[in-house]
Amino acid sequence: MREADLILINGRIYPLDPESPVAEALAVVGEEIVAVGAAERVRAWRGPRTMVVDVGGAAVLPGLIDAHLHLEGYARARMGVAVDTPTLEEALERVARRAALTPPGEWIVGRGWLQEPWGRFPTADDLDRVAPNHPVALWARSGHALWANREAMRRAGVTRETSDPPGGRIGRGPDGAPNGLFFEQATALIARVLPEPTVEELAEALYEALHELAALGLTTVHNFDGPRSLAALQVLHQRGDLPVRVIQHLPLEVLDHALAVGLRTGFGDPWLRIGAVKIFADGALGPRTAWMLEPYEGEPENVGMAFTPPEVMREAARRATAAGLWLAIHAIGDRANREVLDLYEEVRALEARLGIPPEARRHRIEHAQRVHPEDLPHFARLGIIASMQPIHAVSDRPMAERYWGKRCATAYAWRSLKAHGARLAFGSDAPVESPNPWWGLHAAVVREGWYPEQALSLLEALEAYTVGPAWAAGLERRQGRLRPGMWADLVVLEADPFHIPPQDLPSMGVRGTLVGGRWAYRRHDLG
Repeated sequence: MREADLILINGRIYPLDPESPVAEALAVVGEEIVAVGAAERVRAWRGPRTMVVDVGGAAVLPGLIDAHLHLEGYARARMGVAVDTPTLEEALERVARRAALTPPGEWIVGRGWLQEPWGRFPTADDLDRVAPNHPVALWARSGHALWANREAMRRAGVTRETSDPPGGRIGRGPDGAPNGLFFEQATALIARVLPEPTVEELAEALYEALHELAALGLTTVHNFDGPRSLAALQVLHQRGDLPVRVIQHLPLEVLDHALAVGLRTGFGDPWLRIGAVKIFADGALGPRTAWMLEPYEGEPENVGMAFTPPEVMREAARRATAAGLWLAIHAIGDRANREVLDLYEEVRALEARLGIPPEARRHRIEHAQRVHPEDLPHFARLGIIASMQPIHAVSDRPMAERYWGKRCATAYAWRSLKAHGARLAFGSDAPVESPNPWWGLHAAVVREGWYPEQALSLLEALEAYTVGPAWAAGLERRQGRLRPGMWADLVVLEADPFHIPPQDLPSMGVRGTLVGGRWAYRRHDLG
């Protein structure tokens, strides 16, 4: 028997395994767990070169997995102007400060605004007032809208004659001229002229961001940014500088390329592998572009919009699944969720004709924020994963109540979906929200008292941050639990989450994060 490279002792280890009770110790050989259980049994793996870490009675959990975030967006948001302010004037003050430090003519880019607390949508006039000599482009918190000034629009060639692109809308003033707001696909009109970092520069930004995520207890992330992000991640991978594992999903725009080279879901290695094809069915609640069955409250003509035409989604889905690529379709509004579930019904029928079992194509719906009660059972019936972000329920509550009204009873409906048998995979949607999983766990368990019947137990929520995302990636035999033969991905905590009030979850501290038997993050007080 080979001696262990690492043994953790004196812990309260939660394997999240129905077949294993709480353990005292855990042994690691290479990248894998070889023993979990009583200290006496694990001690048999100790040898002269074994590193033994006494965790001092700390709680140890399987490494947490963020099933949906945007790594490039998160890394670059840390570099730009943060305009997530309670008032419009404060946001403009931040832009003015950045303009004072930026040479005239250079871009000012940022993210985070939300019009609801400001009382209105911002306009180009607002930005021109504080940064007339710079092109300015500021993403909404949701990433589904963009606010630009006139210099930015001039550089992008946007004029009164510019028409709305398919799946997008340009905000316009009473005279028909663009007012500086761009929604959904129209954001590309400005985004295409924004300065981009080199792949090497992006790799450095991702390196810093991934280490931040490791310090939060995350050991794997599902990345929904595009090819540039994948290129930068490969740079880190080749250098041996990936501190956490990454599942890289592919945007619909690269489907033809993926099919041409025969790329399939699961291609890669334990550190960087290909996930699903991401398709947008609709927009978001913030800019009120989520596709609804009934109009938004107070906006009788607005039911949101279809981001990708249903017939285009169907054709892409058929081609992807037949070629071995799984699907992850963004759907926030109840109409979008219904359309996507209908699409998946057709996809499952196609797969049955091709002899493909459902477990071989682990398709997902991303967000599933408002699902009509009649559609809740269809997730489990079709084997569709509900990939959701609990923190949205807290931050979106004022907007959801204002624009969805009583429909909120089945919004962010984790309990209802789980009761119907759906698999849940939780994430953050960073940089839309904080990537801190403890904030997400708190939201899932407490919900700030909002429709508390939809809350989950702590164990259920933790499984949605571990077991659920592992299943969604086809890695349930390698991650999500602490058992022999699985990757040594775990987190050592300051406190035992099962023995503190739920209100204390957001302040949970992490003492160490182990990924593949290596410390991706380790505080000085750990062993």
